[in-house]
Formats: sequence, C-alpha cells, structure tokens
Amino acid sequence: MDIPFNERGVSVTRNSLSAAGQVFALREIQRARVVTVQKNRIVPLAISLVGLAGAIVGGVLSSPAGLVCGVMMIVVGALSWLTQDITHRLIVETHEGEREALSSVDLDFVQLVEQAVMQAKAAQQQTAAKAGAAPAAATRESPQA
Repeated sequence: MDIPFNERGVSVTRNSLSAAGQVFALREIQRARVVTVQKNRIVPLAISLVGLAGAIVGGVLSSPAGLVCGVMMIVVGALSWLTQDITHRLIVETHEGEREALSSVDLDFVQLVEQAVMQAKAAQQQTAAKAGAAPAAATRESPQA
C-alpha cells in the first residue's frame, strides 16, 4: 500500500507526511500531537471597549459621529468574536524541534491524520526491525564447515 492516507491535500505514505506544502520524513518524526487553539478574547474585547468608550464620549459631547463610530466599533468587536473558529493543529516533533504540519477547524480530521502518521511510523519501524532481524537469522542458520 503506497498511500495509506490521502484526503484534503494531506497524504501520509510509508515514508513521509505531506501537508500544506510541507514534507516530513517519517524517520525524522519523533512524535505527533494535536493542539487545540481557543478563540482569541483580547482583540475583540479591546475593540468593543474602545467602541464603548467612543460611544460614551460621543453621547456626552452630543456628537452623532462619535456615537455612531463607537456603536460600530462595538459591533465589529462582537462580530470578530462570533466569527472566530476554534482551530486544531497537528504539531510534529522532530530532532530539529516542533513544527505545525496541519491546521484545521475539523478536530476529527486532524486526529485522523495523527493516527495515520503514527500507524505509518509503527509500520516503518516493524519493517526496519524485520529487515535487521533477517540478516542476523541468516548468519546463525548458515552451516559452518
């Protein structure tokens, strides 16, 4: 089986992981894990608070432009909060460090890729172990004259 996993532009072969234009050799991958990144709270809150301050100043100074701009900023802050997605990232650890291999809003897909990488890595290690055991067994079984 040459390509055990090939979905949504991500492929895991017996030798590599290819995702988002990056190629990782399985022999270099030490570990893969899924990290969940929550919504950013600071930016939407800051935008809304600036808008609230602008609306208050516009109301106190009887400035319709200040009031409208403040209300618009509050709406922009609320929309920026509502439109954010929780993202899930596949982090691949190599001897060079950690790198993000994949980012998606679909947790099941990222976990499926992680499982495919771990299965391919395990199969690669089993193949290497069998290849290393075969020459040793052949030397033990060879007749001595």
